[in-house]
Amino acid sequence: MKKAILISSATAMLMAGGIAIAAPGDRGMRADSNGDGSVSRAEMTASLDKRFAKMDVNGDGQLSREDRAAKKAERFAKTDTNGDGELSPAEIEAARAERKANRFARMDKDGNGKLSQDEAQAMHGKRGGKDMHGHRGGHGMAMMRKADTNGDQKISKAEFTAAAMARFDKTDSNKDGKISKEERQAAWQARRGEWNKKGS
Repeated sequence: MKKAILISSATAMLMAGGIAIAAPGDRGMRADSNGDGSVSRAEMTASLDKRFAKMDVNGDGQLSREDRAAKKAERFAKTDTNGDGELSPAEIEAARAERKANRFARMDKDGNGKLSQDEAQAMHGKRGGKDMHGHRGGHGMAMMRKADTNGDQKISKAEFTAAAMARFDKTDSNKDGKISKEERQAAWQARRGEWNKKGS
C-alpha cells in the first residue's frame, strides 16, 4: 500500500511537471517561452528546471511523498480562508468556483468570455484526473516507474529531466531539436491510438 501511495504521489508530480509533452490542446506548448510556435530543447530544459523547483517543496532535490503532502497542506491552507483549520461548505465551493474560473480563462484563448469548438476541445483529453477512458493514473503510473530508474520511489531532478527529454526526443520526429505544434499533435494522436488498443 505504501509503495502505491508513493508511486501515485510522484506520478501526479510528473504529470504536473510537463513530462506529458504530447498533451491535448495547448498544454504541451507551455514551454514555448518566445512564442514562435515550437518548443526547443533549451526552452524545455528551462521549463523543467522551473517546474521541478516549484514541486520540490522541501528543497531536497527529490520529488517525494513528503513534497506531495506539503502541496496538499498548502492547498488546504489556501482554501481555509478564515484559518480555523477546518473547511466549511462555503470555503470548498469558493475554491471550486475559483478553479473553474481559472480553467475557463485558460481555455478561452481569445478572451471573449465564450468557448469556441476548438477552445472547448483543447482540454477534452483529460478531466477530473482521469484519462480519456475514465481510468485514473494508468499511463502516468507507467511513466513514473520508468522515470524512477533506481527504484527508490522518489524522482531526482536528473530522473525527472531524463524522462522528459526522452519524451521530447520521441516527439521530435524530424530531429531538428524542436517540437512543433504539428509534431506534438501527431504524438498525442499516436498515444490515443495506443490507449484505445489497450482499452479494447
